Amino acid sequence: MEALLKKELSCSQVKLSGHSGGGCISQGQSYDTNLGRLYVKTNHKAEARKMFEGEMASLQAILQTGTVRVPKPMKVIEQPAGGALLVMEHMDFRSLSRHSAKLGEQLADLHLHNQRLRDQLTQEGGTVGKGSGQSGLQSVERFGFQIPTCCGFLPLENDWHEDWVTFYTRQRLQHQLNLLEESSGDREARELWSQLQLKIPQLFAGVEIVPSLLHGDLWGGNVAEIDTGPVIFDPASFYGHSEFELAIAGMFGGFGSSFYSAYHTKIPKGPGCDKRLKLYQLFHYLNHWNHFGGGYRGSSLSTMRSLLK
Repeated sequence: MEALLKKELSCSQVKLSGHSGGGCISQGQSYDTNLGRLYVKTNHKAEARKMFEGEMASLQAILQTGTVRVPKPMKVIEQPAGGALLVMEHMDFRSLSRHSAKLGEQLADLHLHNQRLRDQLTQEGGTVGKGSGQSGLQSVERFGFQIPTCCGFLPLENDWHEDWVTFYTRQRLQHQLNLLEESSGDREARELWSQLQLKIPQLFAGVEIVPSLLHGDLWGGNVAEIDTGPVIFDPASFYGHSEFELAIAGMFGGFGSSFYSAYHTKIPKGPGCDKRLKLYQLFHYLNHWNHFGGGYRGSSLSTMRSLLK
């Protein structure tokens, strides 16, 4: 590993440190180098390069907003024996506690960044001597992302769509149900989905949605803090509805009341958001079903039944 890192990063010194980590998808290890301390994620799956390229693009996109801190990514490297590595800045994480409210504020800023950019460009377009686009900035007007990302190890479909409801129905829910059909052909899931997809547009009646850059997998295991503030990591980013972000946050805990209060001070809850939150949680239940098996079948089906009431 040290020789590979020296070659790919043009390092003269690479030494294993005592810091390690990882989860159920990838493993990680820190190295002391002449470039500073780096964190290297490792995955041996055949599709690891695609997964890490999506994560790197996600980190870069969040980093460019200047809103919430993420580890700075450096490079995706193919392993000679198969799989890939993602090299990034090392950070000394600790559990999120005193910076919980700050995370809520900064996450809201991340979600508002594209809208604020669009408003700025609209204003500049009406300023004498400063035509549209002269600032060098560009807002995103569609839903999706420039490359596939992975929520877990399964790739997401991020093809651009003009309409959020179409994007979410087809690229998120239908995609997950297609995977389930291939693996298990669950009849009840198929029947519930045939009813639910007809009702989804009703949940968005009168709701205007501006594309927001999302972390995409914001559960308690993907947030932390350092001395200067909160950090988010392991993203599966795309441009979508800001409400989607809070779905998995509420499923597995790890976020206190100060986080939600700070977030909703900047982005208040909209009419019907509680039912839409269930719709967004449905994606995560289905995604967990596809990743980890039938233990998530009950939650998936009960959520679909609840949405049909």
